[in-house]
Amino acid sequence: MTGIVTGLLRSFRPRQSAKNGLVLVPLFFTINLWWDMDDFSGMAVLVGRAFAALAIFTALTGAVYLFNDLRDREQDRAHPVKRNRPIASGKISPGLALTVAIILMAAALAAAFLIQPQLGATSAGYVALNVAYTLVLKRLVVLDVFSIAGGFVLRAVAGTFAIDGTELTRNGLTAPIELNISPWLYVVTALGALFIALVKRRCELNSAGDAATGQRAILKEYTVPMLDQFIAIVSTATLIAYTLYTFSSGLSTSSNVPSNNSMMLTIPFVAYGIFRYLYLVHLKGMGESPEEVLLADRPLRLNIMLWLGTATFVLLLSA
Repeated sequence: MTGIVTGLLRSFRPRQSAKNGLVLVPLFFTINLWWDMDDFSGMAVLVGRAFAALAIFTALTGAVYLFNDLRDREQDRAHPVKRNRPIASGKISPGLALTVAIILMAAALAAAFLIQPQLGATSAGYVALNVAYTLVLKRLVVLDVFSIAGGFVLRAVAGTFAIDGTELTRNGLTAPIELNISPWLYVVTALGALFIALVKRRCELNSAGDAATGQRAILKEYTVPMLDQFIAIVSTATLIAYTLYTFSSGLSTSSNVPSNNSMMLTIPFVAYGIFRYLYLVHLKGMGESPEEVLLADRPLRLNIMLWLGTATFVLLLSA
């Protein structure tokens, strides 16, 4: 029994849960409102709903991984690392994997609809996108990486719906919070996720060599030079989009980004993060597992912490 539980937990890929942190990004951009709050119970509800959405997407991601591993178990057995996955290695039966995946999806979707109908609809869209990816989209060139990027955007959208409309008391007045997330944030999220997905494909193709098709069928549609061109385009677009986000959002009074353009102080950290990631891919052979890059590279982790610290300072300064 212990082996089955351990196998299920491994199948959920807890190290990759970090990507679900995008659900908390909208909450992060409300910190400049916290100083004016008179009702701490309302703030507790705000934070609680955000972390409930995080738990929901963690459960949905685990279910999606189970479904994906179940579908790809034969191909995974041809991969030097993936063949050790619990389903591919036979430690977890296909029937059990499917049952747990269905239960997790049903419970998570029910909780999402209870919190907020829009959160439920976004969560259902995330499930539908990932099921379509596993069954069809992962075999369609370019659309495979677009689907991965779409999943990241839906996480950010879900985080917005989770907390939008929460009743808060500020300066003696009680009103629902209106979270005005700039569309640029979603653009940057999509481009950043597309960048990581393309790098992952490049690393898979580069490391698999002649066995690439047996490990992932879509790899036969790509070449390393072509992926390098895609990566160059997307990485440039990501940096430009983030730059525009830091000051274009501030031109609108409805945006939560400071209107004095001080968020531009965070641009160097985004530029360094992109360059550092490409350095690790080309010189260190990393990138096939994005979560491993984050866990293994101290400069990249430090850079993320500096971005968070600077962004927090900028937001609080505008409070």
